[in-house]
Amino acid sequence: MDLLPEETPELAKKHGFRSLKLLNVDLEQPLEDKPFGVDYGKLDNGLTYYVRSNSKPKMRAALALVVKAGSVLEEEDERGVAHIVEHLAFNATTKYTNHDIVKFMESIGAEFGACQNAMTSADDTVYELFVPVDKPELLPQAISVLAEFSSEIRVSAEDLEKERGAVMEEYRGSRNANGRMQDSHWALMMAGSKYAERLPIGTEKVIRTVSAATVKHFYKKWYHLQHMALIAVGDFPNSESVVELIRTYFGQKSSADEPPGILRFPVPSHDEPRFSCFIESEAAGSAVMISCKVPAQELKTIKDYRDLLVESMFLLALNQRLFKVSRRRDPPFHSCSAASDNLVNPIKAYILTSSCKENGIIEALEAMLTELARIHLHGFSEREISIVRALLLSGIESAYLERDQIQSTSLRDEYVQHFLCNEPVVGIEFEAQLHKSLLPSISAAEVATYARKFSTTCNCVIKAIEPQSTVTLDDLKNTVAKVTSLEEGESISAWDEEQVPEEIVTIKPNSGSVDQQQEYADINVTELILSNGMRVCYKCTDFLDDQVLISGYSYGGLSELSEPDYVSCSMGSTIAGELGKFGHKPSVLMDMLAGKRAEVGTKLGPYMRTFSADCSPTDLETALQLVYQLFMTNVEPREEEVKKVMEMAEEAVRAQERDPYTAFENRVREINYGNSYFFRPIRISDLKKVDAYKACEYFSNCFKDPSTFTVVVVGNLDLATACPLILQYLGGIPKPPVPILQFSRDDLNGLPFTFPDNIIREIVRKPMVEAQCSVQLCFPVELKNGAMIEEIHFVGFLSKLLETKMIQVLRFKHGQIYSAGVSVFLGGNKPSRTGDVRGDISINFSCDPSMSSTLVELALDEVLHLQNEGPSDEDISTILEIEQRAHENGLQENYHWLERIIRSYQSRVYSGDLGTSFQIQEEARLKVRTSLTPSTSKSALQRILPFPCRKKYTVVILMPQTTCFQLLKSYFWESFPNSKYAVAIAGLTILSVALWRSSRSRT
Repeated sequence: MDLLPEETPELAKKHGFRSLKLLNVDLEQPLEDKPFGVDYGKLDNGLTYYVRSNSKPKMRAALALVVKAGSVLEEEDERGVAHIVEHLAFNATTKYTNHDIVKFMESIGAEFGACQNAMTSADDTVYELFVPVDKPELLPQAISVLAEFSSEIRVSAEDLEKERGAVMEEYRGSRNANGRMQDSHWALMMAGSKYAERLPIGTEKVIRTVSAATVKHFYKKWYHLQHMALIAVGDFPNSESVVELIRTYFGQKSSADEPPGILRFPVPSHDEPRFSCFIESEAAGSAVMISCKVPAQELKTIKDYRDLLVESMFLLALNQRLFKVSRRRDPPFHSCSAASDNLVNPIKAYILTSSCKENGIIEALEAMLTELARIHLHGFSEREISIVRALLLSGIESAYLERDQIQSTSLRDEYVQHFLCNEPVVGIEFEAQLHKSLLPSISAAEVATYARKFSTTCNCVIKAIEPQSTVTLDDLKNTVAKVTSLEEGESISAWDEEQVPEEIVTIKPNSGSVDQQQEYADINVTELILSNGMRVCYKCTDFLDDQVLISGYSYGGLSELSEPDYVSCSMGSTIAGELGKFGHKPSVLMDMLAGKRAEVGTKLGPYMRTFSADCSPTDLETALQLVYQLFMTNVEPREEEVKKVMEMAEEAVRAQERDPYTAFENRVREINYGNSYFFRPIRISDLKKVDAYKACEYFSNCFKDPSTFTVVVVGNLDLATACPLILQYLGGIPKPPVPILQFSRDDLNGLPFTFPDNIIREIVRKPMVEAQCSVQLCFPVELKNGAMIEEIHFVGFLSKLLETKMIQVLRFKHGQIYSAGVSVFLGGNKPSRTGDVRGDISINFSCDPSMSSTLVELALDEVLHLQNEGPSDEDISTILEIEQRAHENGLQENYHWLERIIRSYQSRVYSGDLGTSFQIQEEARLKVRTSLTPSTSKSALQRILPFPCRKKYTVVILMPQTTCFQLLKSYFWESFPNSKYAVAIAGLTILSVALWRSSRSRT
């Protein structure tokens, strides 16, 4: 059964995938050891290098220094030291001091941030840089930085003390509900091996007390050039010159001693399954995990590659079944999926995970085991195998078509795996030939044998996760025994397949026509007004050969609803998605789309309703058919499906009520935006009032009238094919006789909120398993009509300035945070052409609870300093460079152009001429860039934020529940923001409380 689109001579000529020759396969043929397409070798000192020229993106390079040294090598008193070394690398080296490396990265537009530049795992550490190479000095300097990391990281007591706070905050951030669940499962999977007690983040004791000497000892012992690789992939004129740079900066480096051997730490097998019931009071819900460990198999021969394809087919086929089970009328779980994962160097795991309703653990586990047993007994059908074969062929076809447009970061990551795991890199052309040659010979019976990898008899871990205990270990064991007995008695029936229609659109629409056409040559865009009133704008690009993006919007969203209708209608998208908003049930549509790369999503926003699609050029018709179906479908609620959706929604609300961070975010919204129905969190009592008929009717009406929609299409379009399809499936959407949800942008209702006029400082205290602290400092923003376009660009630059300065001050100067973020919200007013724009700018970070109030003051001091003194020239240069580099990268991406075109349509300066609006937007950006100086930035900060900033702001801090004394102390902080008065009054009160206690103890 061929589910791929029928080939045409034009497609074969253009793409060539279908005309790729099949291989005469010898399964024992070894795969090439040497990686494909790369200059690969070793220096005399043992360093391995990989260099490849690649022009995607232009004038950029992706670099990595890979070290075969991770946390598993640590001794007991070193737990966390591998990760600390990674942190210290960016602080100082022999050549670079005082965070010069971070300054260099920011000066060239390569942002520094959490998890962006390095990663430590159990087996290795990888440092990554993504840098521009349009100036001759940048690549040598970037390689010089990585060379310093290899042997010249400075480890002094002072350096270590400065970085402890950041590492400790990263540790604290990992101790949330997800972190605890992951750590617990890791320990259970790795029990009996050194890996079980060597999580990369380490222990709090070591982070707080480890000496510089211990850190230096680990670094000097394990960072050896023979265990390192330098990878460089980028837009280079040639690879030879880059190899010479590597020789220049690494060639003279040497490691102190003979390299230690690469140690292997076995993970013991176990003949009996391990069971666990993990209670996590802050968990988002109940879940079940089945994890089965097997030895990791190296890819050495074509037979090994074929086995990998069989595994991929099995996991895809199993996941398709599990999705369909989750869409039944009374499903045993909300969702369930299977995957494989290389856990550590010698071990691979097959993992089956489900999320389920409260008190639903046993039902979910039984269903998971039953589906595996069903495959053991009955296998997969030929149709199921045809579907997953088509999915794999579709994926490799897309990769093949874009083989000359692969991102440099993706190629870099391939070479990282080659160095660490000996994973072959054979080139996409050869992989495409292998797929085409091997997939047809893989049978349904062969795929079904992989279900035995999920063996519950040995090397298996079965774990239940719940917010509160409802099951026991015996319950889990008895469930396994029950399903095993059913399988042995062959009492499990075969899979019952659903009927799948042949066509997404049963009756093809008559094509519409073009009433108006406008060319905007400066931006290579064409605009059509179709006969049904829909505006369609398209731009042809060659950034990716296998991508077309579609986005459509219409004014008028949830802000137009009254409070009684809001909750019901806001659930419309969720309910419609479960019922089938494209005219077919989701489980059926999944099979209909097999082998096609076409995804369509919808969103109901405050001011607009939107749809978006991502597809390949060959599947453009499928994507447009889905959009057509969206407009033609009247979603009708069915009791069983609606009941399932509402049960899942209630579970989500209960999970949010358990989560301290959700309570924190809800309180932030309530303080900043008021307690209006639009910003208020949905409660269980609200869900009880949801009218499913009203929700479905509203959703259907949101996508009914084509004359209200503007649709933008960007990508690799063959206009001879694309234009007739646009006319048929977009132009063929009938215009209703009476307008439906037709709004003028100038008449929309704004969101009902007013930022507080006074200073508000509040601490939100919630029960926590482990102490966490999150801070949000928020300033109101109101941009006046006039130079609005420039002001919005100023907000963008200033938010990046504030983020950069917060990291500099709170992390690098005071060493108290791991990262900081600055977010902008400008959606407080309707998107009219004349009104002012309201919103806010928020600074957020996590920290030690005891330091939160101090860091808030430091943050306010820094904002005030910027308002009074302005940023430095270096600060301005940094944010200009970051913005320019991001802009240059965006110009090579379809998503960037799609967003800019939509933004030009939605701009307040748009009055019917897209080209003019686009030009005004770009001129405003360039004007702000040109004018940005310390002085103009200072003025903008005074103009856009409250000045001085301390006169109006809100700050909300999430803290763990604590003692009465600490509650009293926090009361004074909230009530008396002036720290001198707070300290004085708190001191008097503490004295009186102490005297009261003393008098009470004497009676």
